[in-house]
Amino acid sequence: QVQLVESGGGLVQAGGSLRLSCAASGIIFSINTMGWYRQAPGKERELVAVITSGGSTNYADSVKGRFTISGDIRKRTIYLQMNSLKPEDTAVYYCRMTNRSGYWGQGTQVTVSS
Repeated sequence: QVQLVESGGGLVQAGGSLRLSCAASGIIFSINTMGWYRQAPGKERELVAVITSGGSTNYADSVKGRFTISGDIRKRTIYLQMNSLKPEDTAVYYCRMTNRSGYWGQGTQVTVSS
C-alpha cells in the first residue's frame, strides 16, 4: 500500500517561512513526478510546485521566487521551502506522487496570519 506522509505545516505570520516535507512509502515503481498542491477554503485544489524524476521543476506563478521544491524522487522524499509567506498562501497543502497511477497525501494545514 502506497502512503504519502506530509509534515511541517503550522501557523506563521506574514513574511515568515515554513518547510514542508513529504515521504512516500510502500511498493512504488517508476515515479514520474512528486509535487505539492494546495486547496484553500471554497477554492479548487491547485498546483504549487512539482519536480520530475529528471530533476526539472515547475512552479505556480503565484509562488515563483518565494517557494522552492527540492528533494530526491529516487529517495521518495521531497520538500517545499516557503519563504515570504502571505495570508493568501493559507491552505491545506497536499503531496502528490505520480507513476502509472496518482497518489495523494492526507494534507497539512498552513495558516498565514496578517
